[in-house]
Amino acid sequence: MFGLVTSALNALLGFIFRTLVIKFIVFFALFFVVQELVKEMAQWLPQSTELPSLFTALPDSAWYFLNLFLVPQGMGMVLSAMLTRFIIRRIPVIG
Repeated sequence: MFGLVTSALNALLGFIFRTLVIKFIVFFALFFVVQELVKEMAQWLPQSTELPSLFTALPDSAWYFLNLFLVPQGMGMVLSAMLTRFIIRRIPVIG
């Protein structure tokens, strides 16, 4: 009985130290690299977008519905998500 418990414990500890800890270290390193890379790449991008000025050219009737559905905020979120997806897909391990 003691041999069975010892074998199970060794298998569990082997799983933890061979897979879980190694995966944690690798993914933490990837997270850290991507986080620093995004900070550096953000400096290359333009500092301001002119989305609000583009919406001022619309008539009031169209502007009412766009504002009602929060399109200006949504456009910023969609562009940010697309940029993030582009950056993440450039990582060889993940993309």
